Amino acid sequence: MEKKFKLLDTVAILREMPHHRVLLGQVGTIVEILSDVDYEVEFSDKSGETIAEFSVSADDLLLLHHSMEYSPK
Repeated sequence: MEKKFKLLDTVAILREMPHHRVLLGQVGTIVEILSDVDYEVEFSDKSGETIAEFSVSADDLLLLHHSMEYSPK
């Protein structure tokens, strides 16, 4: 299944990125769509300060949901 994300989607990263100071499961925001499979993601701390911003493959991201709404494809 192909993963597609939209601008400003909330995502979690599915692998450690220690050289970017980002841990497995860290929450980020899609800030730019680079291609069908690559996205610029910003990771911030609790106060909103940017920890890191870098390109991430769709395979390394999980879309997070803020509501209980279910929409089958």
